[in-house]
Amino acid sequence: MQGEIRIGLGSCCVASGSKEIQEEVEHVVNESGLRVSLKHVGCVGMCHQVPLVEVVPNEGEAKLYAKVKPEDVKNIVESHFQAPGLFTRLKNKLLHTVEEIQTDRNWDGIERYEISMREKPVASFLGKQIPIATEYRGIINPLDINEYLSRGGFTAVEKVLNKMTPEEVIREVKDSGIRGRGGAGFPSGLKWELVKKQEDPEKYIICNGDEGDPGAFMDRMLLESYPYRVIEGMIIAAYATGINQGYFYIRAEYPLAVKRIREALTICKAKNYLGKNILGSGFDLDLQIYEGAGAFVCGEESALIASIEGNRGFPRMRPPFPAESGLWGKPTLVNNTETLAQISYILRERAEGFSKIGSGKSTGTKVFALAGKVARGGLIEVPMGITIKQVIEEIGGGIANGRQFKAVQIGGPSGGCIPAEHSNTPIDFESLGEMGAMMGSGGLVVLDDTDCMVDIARYFLSFTQEESCGKCTFCRVGTKRMLDILDGIVSGKGKKGDIEELEHLAEWTKKGSLCGLGKTAPNPVLSTLKHFRDEYEAHINGTCPTGKCAELITYSVNDECIGCTKCVQKCPVDAIPFTPHEKHSIDTELCIKCDACRAACPVDAIDVK
Repeated sequence: MQGEIRIGLGSCCVASGSKEIQEEVEHVVNESGLRVSLKHVGCVGMCHQVPLVEVVPNEGEAKLYAKVKPEDVKNIVESHFQAPGLFTRLKNKLLHTVEEIQTDRNWDGIERYEISMREKPVASFLGKQIPIATEYRGIINPLDINEYLSRGGFTAVEKVLNKMTPEEVIREVKDSGIRGRGGAGFPSGLKWELVKKQEDPEKYIICNGDEGDPGAFMDRMLLESYPYRVIEGMIIAAYATGINQGYFYIRAEYPLAVKRIREALTICKAKNYLGKNILGSGFDLDLQIYEGAGAFVCGEESALIASIEGNRGFPRMRPPFPAESGLWGKPTLVNNTETLAQISYILRERAEGFSKIGSGKSTGTKVFALAGKVARGGLIEVPMGITIKQVIEEIGGGIANGRQFKAVQIGGPSGGCIPAEHSNTPIDFESLGEMGAMMGSGGLVVLDDTDCMVDIARYFLSFTQEESCGKCTFCRVGTKRMLDILDGIVSGKGKKGDIEELEHLAEWTKKGSLCGLGKTAPNPVLSTLKHFRDEYEAHINGTCPTGKCAELITYSVNDECIGCTKCVQKCPVDAIPFTPHEKHSIDTELCIKCDACRAACPVDAIDVK
C-alpha cells in the first residue's frame, strides 16, 4: 500500500456531501490503479470545515483538506500518489499538515499525540482540547474492532475482568470524581455503588442516548464514531454492579448511530466481548437496542424506563430511584453516553490520571457542541474549568462576521444565558450553577449583539413547553402561562407587571414540577431576567433594542439614501416606490419587516427603530 485516505462519514459529514467525496475517491483510485487504502473515520469535530479528507502517505507528511468538493478529489489524490506538481493547485484547500511525532505525557500526565500544524486557526481549535471520550478522532474506523484493539481498546475490560473485583472498580470510579455528563452531574461512582448494594439478582443497565436539546449532538457523535468505547464502558459498569442485561436507548432520529451500535454489538458478540462467559471470566452480559420515538422528556431516566417498558414516557415520583426500582421494578443503572465513553480511560489510566484534569469537584473533560454565532463551530472536548472566553475565542475563533459577543446559552433549553461580562466564568458544575445556568448535556450556543435575549428565552421556553409530557400541573400550566406572557412581550403587547409575573411563575414551576424538564424549564427566563432585565423593560415600553421583534420595529429611510433602487429591487411586497436618483421611502402599512432592504442598501440608509 502507498498510504491511506481518510474520509469522515459521521452524520454532519454525510449531510455536507462526504458520501459524494467518498464515491469520487473510490472512482479516482480505481481508475488510476493506485494501491491506496480508503478508510472511513468518525467525527473529527471540525464541523465548520466539512467535508474533510486526510491523505496519509507511507512516506512524507499527512495532509488534511477542508471543504472538499468532488471536483477537487482527482487533484488531491494525484498530488500525493501520482503527480506532486499538481499540489500548487490545492494550496487554498490545504487545511494543515499533521505529523504524529511521538506520544508524550505533557498535559497533566495525559497521553496525547503531539500535532505539528502550519495553520494557526486549526491549531487553536484543537490545541486546548483533551480527547478522552473522543480519543483518536478522525483516525480510527468506527467499526474496525482490530484497529480499536491495536490502540488499547478493551484493555480496560480485560484488566477489570481478570484483575479487579467489582468493589475495586467502583472505588476507582468514585476516586476519579467523574459525574454524570447528561445534565445533573450526579457522582457516577455513588450511583454505581447504590446499584451494587441491591440484592436482587435481576438488574439492568441502560445507556441513555436520548439526546434532544436544540443544537446538541454530542451523544450522536460518540455513538457513531466510538461505538466500541461506549460498549466497553457498559461492560465495565455492568460487571461492577452485577448486571447481566442492558439496553442502548437511542432516539430513532439517529439512524446512523443505531446502525453502527447494532453492527458493533454483533462484532463484540463474535469476539466474546459480549454474551456468555466473556473472555473466560464467567461474567455474562447481553446488550440490546431500544429506539426512542423522540420525546425530549425521555431523556429523564424514569420517563426513559417507562418508554422501554412500552408505556408512555411519563416521569414518576422519586424515591424510589431507578437504582432501587427501575426497569420492570428491578434495580437499574442509567448512565449517559458520554459518561460511559470515559469509563475505559479511567480504568486504563487509573483514577488519578482522570481526576487531575479539571477543577475542584468537576474532574475530567466535557464534550460540547459549540454552535451559534461563533466563527468555528463543531464538537469539542475540553477540560472542566476552562473558561467560556477561552472556548469562544481560542477554540471557536471568536464571534463571526465581526459582531460583538453578547451571551452564551449553555445547557440547552434547561440551561441559562451567561452574559459577556461574565465570560471568565469557568465551565464546571458549581460555577455554572452560581450563574443560574447548568452543564446540561453539553449544548453551547453563542449569541451576538444582534440577538434579542427576550426572544431567545421565548424560543427555549417554547421548546420545553411543547415537549412537556403534561403530567404535572406546574410544568404543563406554568410553562404555557410563561410562554403566553413572553409571546405578548415580543409582539408589543407587554404590560406593566408582566416581568414580575414571569418571575413568580418561573419560581413556582421550578419548585413544583415533578421531573428535571419542568424544574429547569424556567432557567432561560430567570437567567435572562437576571442579566438582561433592561431588554425586558424596553420591550414593555414598546421597543426591541436589537430590532429582532418585528412587531416592535419600524423601517425607514434616512438622508444617506442615494436613490440607487437596490432596496426597491429586493423588497418582496413593493413597499418601496420606484423613484430612481431620489430619496426612497417605505410604506409601513405594506412593509413586512423582512430586512431585505437593509441588507441590500450599500450606504446604510435604512434605519430600524
